[in-house]
Amino acid sequence: MAKPRNNALAWGVWILFFWFSFSSITLAQPVCDPDNGGLTLPQGFCALVVADKVGKARHLTIAANGDVLVAINATQSSPGGILALRDTTGDGVADLKKRFGNGSGDDVEFHDGYLYFATLDTIVRYPWRSGDLEPAEPAETIVEKLPAAASHQAKSIAFGAKGDLYVNIGSPSNACQQQDRVAGSPGKDPCDELATRAGIWRFDGRQPNQQQQDGNRFATGLRNTLALALRPQDGQLYGVIHGRDQLNLWPQFNDSQNAEKPSEELVRIQENNDFGWPYCYHDPALNQKVLAPEYGGDGKTVGRCQKKQDPLLAFPAHWAPEGLLFYAGKQFPEQYRGGAFITFHGSWNRAPLPQEGYNVVFAPFTGKEPTGEWEVFADGFAGQRKSPRAAEHRPMGIAEGPDGSLYISDDQGGRIYRIFYRP
Repeated sequence: MAKPRNNALAWGVWILFFWFSFSSITLAQPVCDPDNGGLTLPQGFCALVVADKVGKARHLTIAANGDVLVAINATQSSPGGILALRDTTGDGVADLKKRFGNGSGDDVEFHDGYLYFATLDTIVRYPWRSGDLEPAEPAETIVEKLPAAASHQAKSIAFGAKGDLYVNIGSPSNACQQQDRVAGSPGKDPCDELATRAGIWRFDGRQPNQQQQDGNRFATGLRNTLALALRPQDGQLYGVIHGRDQLNLWPQFNDSQNAEKPSEELVRIQENNDFGWPYCYHDPALNQKVLAPEYGGDGKTVGRCQKKQDPLLAFPAHWAPEGLLFYAGKQFPEQYRGGAFITFHGSWNRAPLPQEGYNVVFAPFTGKEPTGEWEVFADGFAGQRKSPRAAEHRPMGIAEGPDGSLYISDDQGGRIYRIFYRP
């Protein structure tokens, strides 16, 4: 006599068969663009455009399911806020978009079940449910009334292992002069701007309704550190500092020297570090920090700068570092793991030399230290002309997807790129 058939098992097999058959027909696999979205990449890498013309896309983060969350800078035609992007077909291109929040956004990060959003003067968080594309509840204010006058208003954020919230608060001036960016104007000594600006402040990321005085100044002398990230391989905070401008306001520096100095600095940021701004800058030719002309420097004198924190790695002047990511995925080859990807927004004051930057650089690490070498990883963002107004795209934020691919935002053309390794 035949055995009774297990109907539940049979139905399950048929359901799985039809699901896989249907999925293979309807869900495409991401295919890189024939021109890689205009990018030049190392051999074995390719890119596609996830979304285009989304507004002034600043920093971004990627959810566990692959959704892309982007902080949008406010303009006359846009209130800013957050843009959420989802690919529902599997081809890598976002076909579902949601906007929420407001304010001129610069950074957005997931942490401990919340989506944190940094505007010019406020940091809020939204409770976030896995798989959602927008928050179910209103934002809760974590820090408010941060200083945002004058220059370097944007705030970037990073999280420590114990819920510490690190916030970059950039300087309101170029070099803390009595008259900002005026030839021959001496620097204020001591620089009163350091009390509330040009440093990294630490807050409790879980405590609502804080103001600047409720946090503490974790490190100082950092002119502007929008490229800010915790390195998962060692749990340390790192940043890449925007160096000062316009050394050629002083007679001891010519235009060519101004174009090549000072360095943009990759630094490890530890509590109570002082990196020297505005009194000092890093000279790439001398490979050391020297006294700024506003404080009596002649381009060689070290003076008080002897005691300031040196960089781990120095990059060319005025490239404008904006985003920092330490690669933790497994998609890219072994040599990329633990290394630093840095987005450079591009220069404006390297004349008479050509403007430079507008690219993404990779700096490998061995253990806890950079090797000292670096290379341009991705180029071609600017198109035919590398200048702030003429560039087609300018790389801004950088994030790693759950599959190990890289996402890069562009706040000039509003483009989101995704880079794969496919040898």
